[in-house]
Order: sequence, then C-alpha cells, then structure tokens
Amino acid sequence: MRGKLLVIGFGPGSVDHMTKRAREAIEESDVIIGYKTYVELVADLIGDKPVISTGMTEEVSRAQEAVKWAERGKKVAVISSGDAGVYGMAGLIYEVLIEKGWTKDSRIEVEVIPGISAIHSCGALLGAPIMHDACTISLSDHLTPWTLIEKRIEAAAAADFVIALYNPKSGRRTQQIVEAQQILLRYRRPNTPVGLVKSAYRERQQIVLTDLEHMLEHDIGMLTTVIIGNSSTFVHDGLMITPRGYQRKYTLTALEQPLKPHERLRKEAEPWALDQTKPNVRAIAEEAVQKFARQQKQPTSIFEVAVSPGVANKTFSSQQLLVLAELVGDKGTITYTPEHYIKLEIQTDDPAYIVDRLKEAQFLLAPVGDVLTIKACDFCDGEKKEAIPYAEKLHAQFGGMALPKELKIGFNGCGMACYGAVREDIGIVYRKGAFDLFLGGKTIGRNAHPGQLVAEGIPPHEIVATVACIIQQYKEHGHPNERFHKFFERNKQVGGFMYQKQPVPLEVPVCGE
Repeated sequence: MRGKLLVIGFGPGSVDHMTKRAREAIEESDVIIGYKTYVELVADLIGDKPVISTGMTEEVSRAQEAVKWAERGKKVAVISSGDAGVYGMAGLIYEVLIEKGWTKDSRIEVEVIPGISAIHSCGALLGAPIMHDACTISLSDHLTPWTLIEKRIEAAAAADFVIALYNPKSGRRTQQIVEAQQILLRYRRPNTPVGLVKSAYRERQQIVLTDLEHMLEHDIGMLTTVIIGNSSTFVHDGLMITPRGYQRKYTLTALEQPLKPHERLRKEAEPWALDQTKPNVRAIAEEAVQKFARQQKQPTSIFEVAVSPGVANKTFSSQQLLVLAELVGDKGTITYTPEHYIKLEIQTDDPAYIVDRLKEAQFLLAPVGDVLTIKACDFCDGEKKEAIPYAEKLHAQFGGMALPKELKIGFNGCGMACYGAVREDIGIVYRKGAFDLFLGGKTIGRNAHPGQLVAEGIPPHEIVATVACIIQQYKEHGHPNERFHKFFERNKQVGGFMYQKQPVPLEVPVCGE
C-alpha cells in the first residue's frame, strides 16, 4: 500500500485563516501528528482520529513517527502552525525520508500544504509593514550557531530589510533579543517603528506598536513575532506602513500624473537604477560580494559520539586518552556519563575521519540520543566471564539502535547484580548458568522502582532472541518520547511477558506532623 504524508501549515490558528485544502487534509488523514499546542488549536477538525502529540524540541521524533505510519500505508497529517515550510516540519520530513533512501518514485507520497506564516499574519494586524523587501530570522540558537545568526542580523540591518524575528525569546534564551537590538541600533534610528504581535488571531492576541529603542520594555516571548521597519517605515494612526517607493515617480494626491505611462520606464525617470549608475560601481559591488563570500567560512558542525573501551572493559589506556584529547581539542567537550561511556562533542567538518581514528584506538562507538545503550558490569575484572559473549552480542546487534526514547539495558554477570541491572528498562542477570529477565525499571523520580522479574532461567542460547523480540516491539509500537516502563504498562505485554501493576507504596507519616 502507498502511504502519504500530508505536511500541513494551518496558519495562525483560527479556522477563518486556514485554507480549504488544510481542512480537507486533516479530515482525510488516518493519523494526526503534531506539537501539543498545535493539536489543541485544530482539535475540532480531528474528531476521534488517533493523535500522537509531543512537546517542544521533539520535532525529529515526530517526523520519524510520521514516516513510520506512512510506511504502513496510512495517510498521516503532520501539522504546523503558520506555514509548514517556514521553520515548520516540511524540511525535516524530507530530511528524514532522504536518510531512508526516499525518492519521488517511492511508495510514500508527500504533499506540503502551505499556510499563512507569522510574518504575513502579524504584518496584516500591524498595517502594511512588509510592503518592501523583507526577511525572516529566527533568534533560536538551539540548532544554528549564534555567530551565524549575528551575521544574518547584521547583513539584514545593513541592507535595510524589513526584518521579522521569529522565536525571539524564551525562559532560558533571554539575551539573544538584547544582542539583536544592539546590532540593529548600529544601522537603524532609535525611533524605527517596531511591531510586537503575540498569538496572532488567537484568543490571547496582543499587539504592541513601539520603536527600536524601547522594544525591550514590552513583554516578548516565544509566541511573539517582532517586525522591525526599514529606514522608510512610518506609523500613522496606530498602523505601521512601509512605502514601496511610488512617491519617487508619482504624485499620490494628483489625479493626473506628471509622467505619462510611456515615460515612467525611461532611464531619466529612474536615476537610481543599476544601468544609470557609474559603470564601475557594479564591478566594485560584485568584487566585494565575491571577496565577502571567500572570507566566510561554513559553520563548523558539532559531531557527537559515545565511546567506551569495551562492553566488559572499563579501563582506558593512556594512548586512548591521548587520542581523545587530540580529537576533541580545546573547543570540544569530553563528558563521562552514568552509563559508563564517554560522550564526545567535536567540532569537525569530517566526522568520518573522527570515526576512523576512534576505531583505530580500539574504542566501541555508538550514537548519542534516543538510542539503545548497554551498561554491563566488569564481570569482576573478567573472572566471572561466562556471560561476557552474550553482553557483547547484545551490544553488537542493538547498541546505538534508534528508538522512540533512550532505552537502557543493564547486564550483570552474577546474582549480586551490583551494577544495578534490575533498575534499568531491561535488566539481565546471569545466575546459575542461565539468565533472569527484568522489565520496566525506573531509576529516577520519587516513584523509582526496579523492573518486574518476568522470567527466570532463560537458556543462554535464547537470551539474545528474547531481548530482540522486546526491542523490536518497542521500536515499532512505542510512541515518540515514550519511556519503556510506560510502554510496558500501556501495552500490558511485551515480548510475550505480561505487565503486573506495582504495589502502591505505603504513606509514612513525617515526624512532628
């Protein structure tokens, strides 16, 4: 069956500003996937369709889940406010598909449905601020280096663009909007008109008209779009207007224009046009642009990878430590994790070289993020070594596998279980020549608890296949960002093992109350 991904931009949020095609796409879809707030805005159109909603910063898991459902032949609606192709989900959906080898001839069809972006909806509420050349810049530096964002702000300010700032400020990101204002004040007058629009066309809509000097005195947050005028933008009766330039050729108060239609495109009527300027000006400008382009270096990407000296080996050699120090350098980071591996963050444009060097140093490598990790004991420095081959098989087969949420396997080589395997998502304990299996542990929180003992005495030759069945079921049916213990409780069984409700802990009175 052919699946279909409907990547929908539904505009600012009101039904009146949603396109007919966007409404139809939501209605014809089998599954709805989106950010929780966006799902709530179109809840009336969804009905009883299955909904998968996740929080902020979970865009990748939403895209992966959408592709997974489309691969099953479903019509999947991936919803974004504004336009799906402007800081929305459209590009990420294509990136995830391309990583899986997708082309237009594949069995998954993609339709991107445009919507009204914030620059347009907020511009309409303010008047006509974007009548001339304009650009959008996101101030979020979670995915884009701030040094690059600074360059874009400066370039747009110097070129006299009307600028729409998206994601201007959040609870943690408070300095970016301050830095942006300081850059803009180097190129714009302090009284340059600025419009602040929050929740355009929604119940809590707020519109503030201010200027560049005083804009930070007003409430600005993630739901605010900041529109900054250019050198000709003016305010009239509470409206923000940017002239297109008609006043250069026309008298706006006259019924009869001084220039006839056939005269308006003559060279003498356009002294500012390119071919009316000195011949060498264009050559100088092109040379300057080329020189600037040569000077700009592509932003260095951050390569993240987890390394360890081995599944059972916890000892780093001095040579391995030297390799880590050399590769990470002064600008990278080395972080030791509770899972007994080291996470590296390395600035590089050649991750393949990094991988080759780490492998040459005899490191085990794994990706970082929502992947499977194995935490094994040291098997008493290799004395109790009967179970080591099975731990290594599990790591070789599943280590680094992408999953709905990070999944941890704890592996202990004897009944002491001193490395805490029974507290992990999947706990495996080697005892009396066989394996005991624990599922659904939770290591943190006030309701932390060990996993349920679901099987004892699993023969060694069956343990890898048994765990494989559990992992595969979680990979295929787990919701994005759903932890394994919640998945186990929701499904009531996994890999043939039944979930049993944990007893409620007793309430202990506090002394003195």
